[in-house]
Amino acid sequence: MGFKHQPRVRRKWQIADRTIRTHLPDGLPPLLFLTDPVRTPHPEHTLPELPRGSGVVLRHFGASNRLEHARKLHSVCQQNRLALLISGDPGLAKAVGASGVHWPEKQLPKARRWRGQFEIQTSSAHSRQAVYQAYLAGLDAALVSTVFASNSPSAGAPMGPCRLRLLSRNASLPLYGLGGIGADQAATLSGFTGIAAIEGLQALARP
Repeated sequence: MGFKHQPRVRRKWQIADRTIRTHLPDGLPPLLFLTDPVRTPHPEHTLPELPRGSGVVLRHFGASNRLEHARKLHSVCQQNRLALLISGDPGLAKAVGASGVHWPEKQLPKARRWRGQFEIQTSSAHSRQAVYQAYLAGLDAALVSTVFASNSPSAGAPMGPCRLRLLSRNASLPLYGLGGIGADQAATLSGFTGIAAIEGLQALARP
């Protein structure tokens, strides 16, 4: 993305951030930036550009250097007033003093055992039933995907914002939309869910 487009992208994300804050419970980050070893090889470049109070979900996928990497990101998050969540690894989250854990949907049964041990706990959810299971596990929010067409190799067919809005109305816990969300799509969702993104938020990093 060219530098000349950066102010427009930033303004749109800032507006979305402010809108989400009007309805999301206190303590939950309005925006969540998800890392990926392939798609976000240098997440530390993006973190300082995120709005203060945003969250970062470190998905390390079992990398051998995950402890070192988590410590580095935690330091950057502290400097920029961001919440760090570690995906699927409560032990690593405890080791680096992270704010919480993000649980993959398949790990929801395990999440119950860690109830109340972190400031924030979220999970991924690909169905209404998974959202309900996240609620029963005592989690703070669920990331629902896929909202729009996504570059993720694991993305399913997009549900669209209307289905997500309906799901959010009937959910027992706050939801984040995930999948194909950039600055131009953020306004569509910001009135009723939080937003989680990869490339969409990575676009905030200056070239």
